[in-house]
Amino acid sequence: MRMDTRYWPQATGGSGNTDAIVQQGDKVHVHISHADAIVRAGLAALLGAQGDIYVTTSADSAGHTGADVIILDHRSGLEHMRLAAAAHYGDTQARVLIVTQLEREWEVRTAMMAGVHGYLLQNADSEQLLTAVRTLSRGTRYLSAELSRCVADSFTRIGLTSRETDVLQLLAQGQCNKSIARELGIGVGTVKTHVKGLFDKLGATARTHAVVLATRRGLVGEPYANPQH
Repeated sequence: MRMDTRYWPQATGGSGNTDAIVQQGDKVHVHISHADAIVRAGLAALLGAQGDIYVTTSADSAGHTGADVIILDHRSGLEHMRLAAAAHYGDTQARVLIVTQLEREWEVRTAMMAGVHGYLLQNADSEQLLTAVRTLSRGTRYLSAELSRCVADSFTRIGLTSRETDVLQLLAQGQCNKSIARELGIGVGTVKTHVKGLFDKLGATARTHAVVLATRRGLVGEPYANPQH
């Protein structure tokens, strides 16, 4: 996230891992719990300078009570949505904006399918950040135009069915046809049919080749890679 030191607001310190940037009046309450402390500080600086936004920060999302929008990194955002779904918060939960450097199709789609309300890249300018926060605060989702095209293109270009996508994810985990059949509750012959369909659509000649091509296109994650924010 680009930062400009001219925009640092005056803040009052909190205790422990939590800071509160105190503002007055009827404002959008944004709680920032990004895992990267530098990104967290930069977001607080940019947002805290706005007259219509009240900012609180913490190292985790535990202190987000009452927030209209929560800003998280990719991993924390997915975990937050999982916990929110288990708690059946529904539409009463705060809107979740992921700010991350992860921009591959698979990563964006995974977050949106998990139910996050907005997705923003860390190299976005301050105007995009403000637009994203204000859009979410009005109850609308936000995805930048370039990311929207990226996600849409991934479906139209490849055209995988939902079952082919399921099989592809399990292939990427190194599972054999029997294991995939067991996992999905389908026959081994059906798995073979889906694998052949994947080969045709991806232009692959073998299982490993299919996974490599799908990974390059961002259609699957990289389970053995070091996780990022």
